[in-house]
Amino acid sequence: MTSALSRLGGSLVAIGTPFRDTDLDASALAALCRRQIEAGTAGLVVCGSTGEASCLNAAEFQLAVRVTVEAAAGRVPVIAGCTAPATGTSILLANAARDAGADALLLAAPPYNKPTQQGVFAHVRAVSHAACLPIMLYDIPGRSGFGITDDTIGRLFEAELIFALKDATADLSRPPRLRARCGDGLLQFTGEDASAAAHRAMGGVGCVSVTANVTPALCAALHAAWDQRDLAHFAALRDLLDPLHRALFAESNPIPVKAAMELLELCSGAVRLPLTRATAATRDGLARVLPAIMLAEQRAGARPRYALAS
Repeated sequence: MTSALSRLGGSLVAIGTPFRDTDLDASALAALCRRQIEAGTAGLVVCGSTGEASCLNAAEFQLAVRVTVEAAAGRVPVIAGCTAPATGTSILLANAARDAGADALLLAAPPYNKPTQQGVFAHVRAVSHAACLPIMLYDIPGRSGFGITDDTIGRLFEAELIFALKDATADLSRPPRLRARCGDGLLQFTGEDASAAAHRAMGGVGCVSVTANVTPALCAALHAAWDQRDLAHFAALRDLLDPLHRALFAESNPIPVKAAMELLELCSGAVRLPLTRATAATRDGLARVLPAIMLAEQRAGARPRYALAS
């Protein structure tokens, strides 16, 4: 594992995959990646659930990772999702990500199949040994259909098969439990924007964020405030971001965040079936929240002002 990964923390973005017509929009993806880095995002997580990875074909997957790696240009780590129902498919994705230049992998428990905890351990071990890249384990029961136990996480860390955890369970009692077992070596990230601030207070090191697609500078500033022990600024940013978190999860992710990026003219709001475009109610909710928060984002990032598209 590189020293950059061992020190990783703060705001990482679960970056959306932009489409134009029916194709992956590589130029828009590159621009989104550059925007993130310039705003202070600490790492790019590509081809996760926010990136609609399950709807990408093999060529699109490798293209998305390659474009992200090229846009990052070594400035921040690139972590590529390789989740699939079958271990063999995850290995194919992991090897493709490695060949495209990814620094690490994001691997959730296999969805649909519901393996035992020993099956999860064997799955992660097989992917790790095949790809020879560091793995951020992803516990997301809402998509996998079951959770990964603390014991399994501890065993995987002790076997040097994972270096980090992205936890989307919203269990805020978990970080201290895992710290007691694994120490500071296991980097604990939340995958839940709404509880990112609380997760830091409970011992986490950062967030793999959906909201950062919209407000990368504010999300980076939230974690910087915690690291600098500026608790007043931390609390102010927490409260400022809360309405946006809620608006971005009014429908299944990434439907609302794609709509928000379209309103900001960052990329198309197109999603792939079985996802459908945001409803009028979701877009209206975003349109109410975005103007004020984008002014704050402009101040935080010292970038040109964003105007909402009609």
